[in-house]
Amino acid sequence: MNTVVKVKNEKHMLQFYMITQDKEAYLIERLSSGRIGDDAAVIGKTLYSVDAFYEDIHFRRAWMSPYQIAKKAMLVNFSDAIAMNAHPQYALLSLCIPKDMDKEEIDALMRGFEETAATFDCEIIGGDTVGGDKLHVSITIISHSEAPLYRKGLKEGDLLAFTGTLGESKRDLERLFAGKEIADDSRFLEPKLRSEFIYRSRHLLCVGMDISDGLYCDTNKLLDINKYGYKILENINDKMGFSGEEYEMIIGFAGADYVEIKSIADALHTPLTVFAEVAKNSERFPCQSHHFDRETV
Repeated sequence: MNTVVKVKNEKHMLQFYMITQDKEAYLIERLSSGRIGDDAAVIGKTLYSVDAFYEDIHFRRAWMSPYQIAKKAMLVNFSDAIAMNAHPQYALLSLCIPKDMDKEEIDALMRGFEETAATFDCEIIGGDTVGGDKLHVSITIISHSEAPLYRKGLKEGDLLAFTGTLGESKRDLERLFAGKEIADDSRFLEPKLRSEFIYRSRHLLCVGMDISDGLYCDTNKLLDINKYGYKILENINDKMGFSGEEYEMIIGFAGADYVEIKSIADALHTPLTVFAEVAKNSERFPCQSHHFDRETV
């Protein structure tokens, strides 16, 4: 079970760091903006998000072509916008280019960024590059939304569901570690984003977020921010619960809206699994931080 600590001062902040041993959470607590906590920061109808995609942290170049690396990096960033019911409009790229990358590989990398951005009608408007020993990518996405979907808004009795089928990303990552090949359309290489489902069902949803750290950990985040627990409705095995980088969606909604939401999902051929009901308790899923202290890829 995750421990929730209210940070009051520098001493408590250090205790928070010691208890959770999660440096990302510690870093976030050092920031004072009230806009932090969702998949993107909302200012008016404009949303700002940024995500990093680093060699030997998120991928190995031996596993992915430059084109695949660029495509996944862009999809991972678009996922934050889509999770909040936003339409990506502009992107800024910050790249660290390894000394051993030739011009052909750089061309493939840029083609991956541009073609993926074009798929979402997003324009790459600038950025920065530096040289280094590894390929590092950081992307800022500027999006627009008339009705952002936040993480806060659950009520007792609401249902929690996830889209898609979970577990493939973890399975294929383990295959790569073992020196085996995976399919070119693997979710680990190319996440499937549920943009149309979120856009169509937004009026029925009370919360949402994408699954980047695994269903268990990300559900806990939703429960923590809403100060609720859960009652399990569908048993989830650890292969599904601990599979990170799925980029499927967790959504929350009133039980009365399930039939309409399921109808939208079916029309889009989007699998939808209701797995829990929001309850007044402190139940949490088992969760291990995926940040900084995990074994890097």
